[in-house]
Amino acid sequence: MEIKIRQEKPEDHQEVFELIRETFLQESNSDHQEHFLVNRLRKSSYFLPQLSLVAEYDHKIVGYVLLIRITIQNDKDKFPALALAPIAVLPNFQQKGIGSKLLSIVHKKAKNLDYELVIVLGHEEYYPRFGYEQANKFDIQAPFEVPAKNFMLKELTPNAAQHISGMVVYPEVFHI
Repeated sequence: MEIKIRQEKPEDHQEVFELIRETFLQESNSDHQEHFLVNRLRKSSYFLPQLSLVAEYDHKIVGYVLLIRITIQNDKDKFPALALAPIAVLPNFQQKGIGSKLLSIVHKKAKNLDYELVIVLGHEEYYPRFGYEQANKFDIQAPFEVPAKNFMLKELTPNAAQHISGMVVYPEVFHI
């Protein structure tokens, strides 16, 4: 199966909207609003087009990933970071390495843009395979109640989180 990963284009938005909706439809740990969130994020100043990627198979979009700018803040400092929001692969195309390929490429692109950390609220058995660890190990907290095992970060450069501590601050557009 030949999968092509490329940057999302405006003409992809409706197909991506439907892909995300369909992907999260049966997900029990979802509010089923991720597709609306992505539309809002694209219109925000926190959106980085280079980190909005699609996976194509036979001219059909079968996967999507988005990293969005966030900050980690404590009493003294603010630190730039990214949040994974979301990754989605059509149900019929899951378990074929598409999500892994999307994550690998978006992580490389983020590192090339000089980002060092990615935060995710996600499945505790999926994300550790890609180097994600519990954020609380690094004294980085979620701004809401969430099981520690589901709030994770990935250091894109070694020891990037070593001197960072604080609360993740998501853009207002997450809370609409």
